[in-house]
Amino acid sequence: MGKRYASIPDDLKGFISRQKLFFVGTAGPAGRVNVSPKGMDSLRVLDANRILWLNLTGSGNETAAHIQENGRMTLMWCAFDGPPMILRVYGAARVVHTRDNEWNGLIEHLNPLPGARQIFDLTVDLVQTSCGFAVPLYDYNGDRDQLIKWAHTKGEDGIHRYWEDNNQTSLDGKPTHILDRDL
Repeated sequence: MGKRYASIPDDLKGFISRQKLFFVGTAGPAGRVNVSPKGMDSLRVLDANRILWLNLTGSGNETAAHIQENGRMTLMWCAFDGPPMILRVYGAARVVHTRDNEWNGLIEHLNPLPGARQIFDLTVDLVQTSCGFAVPLYDYNGDRDQLIKWAHTKGEDGIHRYWEDNNQTSLDGKPTHILDRDL
């Protein structure tokens, strides 16, 4: 049923590009494990061992705190239509904030969306498929537009204030360094 690879085969790159939803899993050495659903046009497979995804401003910033502690990240996709499959990509990630020197070069690979707060750069070391036989079938009806509208309404200054009020630490009190790099 399942297979393992040291890099992302071309057929799985195609699978990833067709998916409308993926999940991000991270954890620090202690504290809570975070699993977040992600959507929109926010992810690119750069090559067989590298993925970029654009993280938009949200209620928490767990992923950034965890990645800066240890770098471990898992991305997961489920086939909600077509043949069943679950795909997990494991690796070490790093966080790039909006004013880091690398931001401009990396954002060129992505769809720049309002409210962007970080890019996660994942170096892949294991790819695993599994059957997905128990994953239900769903129809894609479109992306939600509330986050984009919210970010437009807030504007850049409002987003930075939101980061200050809501995105500086994880649920476990770990720093995200979002403002350290943006000042």
